[in-house]
Amino acid sequence: MPESSLLSDTTLPLVLSLAQLSHAGGRQVNQDSWGSVLQEDLACVIVSDGVGGEYGGEIASNIVVHSIMEMFVEEASFGPRALQSYIEHAVTQLNRRQAQIPRLKDMSSTVAVLLIDQKNRCALWAHMGDTRSYLFRRNELHSVTKDHSLIQQFVDAGHCSAEQLRRHPRRSILTAAVGVEGSAPAEVTQSATQLQDGDAFLMCSDGFWEWISEAEMEQAAVQAGSAQEWLDLMHAIVEKNGSASNIPLDNCTAFTIHIADPRTSPSANC
Repeated sequence: MPESSLLSDTTLPLVLSLAQLSHAGGRQVNQDSWGSVLQEDLACVIVSDGVGGEYGGEIASNIVVHSIMEMFVEEASFGPRALQSYIEHAVTQLNRRQAQIPRLKDMSSTVAVLLIDQKNRCALWAHMGDTRSYLFRRNELHSVTKDHSLIQQFVDAGHCSAEQLRRHPRRSILTAAVGVEGSAPAEVTQSATQLQDGDAFLMCSDGFWEWISEAEMEQAAVQAGSAQEWLDLMHAIVEKNGSASNIPLDNCTAFTIHIADPRTSPSANC
């Protein structure tokens, strides 16, 4: 999938349509957090998953999301350096809370962040852990993030099949997460990807993607006519597959973001 530099023309900004869901699944507490914010023609979307059921996981994910949103609102900018700074701010804020409250010292969280420049028609993304981002374009789904997990390392080394990312008993062991001492750093795209009319993003926690395959995500996107319909179709599959299993269901969170060019889609709504 080719990447491009930012456009500099004065065309109309892209129109974004967002849909979102989050629920506790089979857990008593929903440790996922999420947020979206628009500053002029810049949009920031975040999904964060409190890790591993540790005490305070829901606090960790909430701190991560609100720290990123807070800094984005104060210093809204588009670029790899800005995106990195938003995540570093979240790391700092979470570390500060860990130091202040001893019982929260082990809390941590994954994160996925999407930045969209509507005017210049470009996107950047970053992540830590196994919260994922996908790009649907021209009837094909592309994974734009790769899990920071032990099993992903096994898959990369040829010791596991990709299918085991969803079912391996050790699939929740992460190699990067906000709040974990010695964690690998956030992975941030270094070049903006030019957006096209009809593009759509999916951002989701593992409680969502574990119960739906990429082929099912793609087929649902082909059938859907909007961000909400795509999300509804996928969630129905997640619920069906999850309910048919004897594995306890995790917290489940997902965002879908549909991209429309107002010149070719005059009826598009925010």
